[in-house]
Amino acid sequence: MGPDGAPGQSVPWRKVLWEPQPFPDNYVDQRFLEELRRNEGIRQYHYWAVVREAGYVGQQVSCVAVFITLWLYMEQGLLPPEMLLWCSLVCALVGYGLHQALTSHVEPCSEPRTHLANLQSTTIFLSFTFGFSPVLKTLTESVSTDTVYAMSAVMLLAHLVSFPYAQPSPPGSLSLNAALFASVCLASRLPGTLHTFAMLNCALLVFALWPCLLQRLRDSAPSQLTGVCVGVCLGGVGGLGSQSLGGAVLLALGLGSVTLLCPLLLVRLQRHKDNIHGPWDEAEINEDLSQFLH
Repeated sequence: MGPDGAPGQSVPWRKVLWEPQPFPDNYVDQRFLEELRRNEGIRQYHYWAVVREAGYVGQQVSCVAVFITLWLYMEQGLLPPEMLLWCSLVCALVGYGLHQALTSHVEPCSEPRTHLANLQSTTIFLSFTFGFSPVLKTLTESVSTDTVYAMSAVMLLAHLVSFPYAQPSPPGSLSLNAALFASVCLASRLPGTLHTFAMLNCALLVFALWPCLLQRLRDSAPSQLTGVCVGVCLGGVGGLGSQSLGGAVLLALGLGSVTLLCPLLLVRLQRHKDNIHGPWDEAEINEDLSQFLH
């Protein structure tokens, strides 16, 4: 396997560079490929396990669809802000109780935040949000509606792309900020100040608090989480279908592709993976070198 003109095998070749040898630098012998290893450490995927993981992506897309549906209802005057506030309050109380129950089940020895501290944080947030609602309502008055919608679409897309699906709680700063920015843009196009306040509280539930509850469900009740993801997806498709049949069809096709087709492609293409390892790989130091750092 050596280059032309390499010496015979009467002189043994050694794979070293610190001593002179009668061989060119690029010379290798027949033993070079004996250490060839293929697909070392390749992870084998199972279809339904991948579908279950892809369901987290699908439910987050459906959460965005639910939020847009609620905004459309409010923008058309079909959903009063008072009703949305009451529904948000009920959902927040139910979710908080479930989160506390799951927290005590998963971490029985930990010391969670007290109910008084949580109530204080909620009161401060609601007070500031309600106080700044008139400002947020007029924040984009000088910006055209098309530009606001375009910014909202880009920010919601950035939210989906940057969302930490492997560890939803707490949601990533980029993902959460993008979602809240889109929420402010959309809320500024609603008829009144109370509409803006209700929409921002809804955005907090969907984009900030729901991922925390989702993570608790993922840790303590993974079997029930599959049903929750399916329910959220069905709610997103059904809600969007009440406003736009074409949008619901596109959402259903997208969810089917993400949760069913893409995992199938991943599993099928995994068998064609061909990674090779051998003596040409970079050297890895496996020894503990911390003793030399003091």
